[in-house]
Amino acid sequence: MTKRTSAKYKIDRRMGENIWGRPKSPVNRREYGPGQHGQRRKGKMSDFGLQLRAKQKLKGYYGDLTEKQFRRIYAEAERLKGDTGENLIGLLERRLDAVVYRAKFVPTVFAARQFVNHGHVKVNGQRVNIPSYRVKEGDVIEVRDKSKQMAVLLEAVQLPERDVPDYIEADHSKMTATFVRTPGLADVPYAVHMEPNLVIEYYAQN
Repeated sequence: MTKRTSAKYKIDRRMGENIWGRPKSPVNRREYGPGQHGQRRKGKMSDFGLQLRAKQKLKGYYGDLTEKQFRRIYAEAERLKGDTGENLIGLLERRLDAVVYRAKFVPTVFAARQFVNHGHVKVNGQRVNIPSYRVKEGDVIEVRDKSKQMAVLLEAVQLPERDVPDYIEADHSKMTATFVRTPGLADVPYAVHMEPNLVIEYYAQN
């Protein structure tokens, strides 16, 4: 279970943005930060502040990963050929909980982690209960037969605020999804502007 399931909206408030594009986000009503000093006028952010914020936003988006997990993914992105920022996004989107969320099997990233943890998901016919499990192109992700009538699934499929991106083929009648290809930054339907280049700068300097 995630450390902060009940407080996911705190991340929105802290960032001052509705990072998942959810209609219930408190940022839709109040754009200032949480706490008694949240309404203070914001000064101009330093380069370090902008980099840190970009990292916290991306880390928070994927279910508020731990710093250790996120740094490990960054290190792997750096080792791969090509643009490190694009590689970072690709690795994050290949997490099993991210694929379950993108396929609209569950309403939130936090619910996706719990859903996988509780053993409701199979990859290529094998049960997998590790949210950070990395799917490969062509992998078929499906909801176990016993879990297909869960209310959370039926509710998520109806959500109007997001669509399944084109790098995942989802069949909601069978509750299966195929991971077609690893996406780049431009392919991922983030509700807010993500800046993986600033995340790379942050880790390169710290």
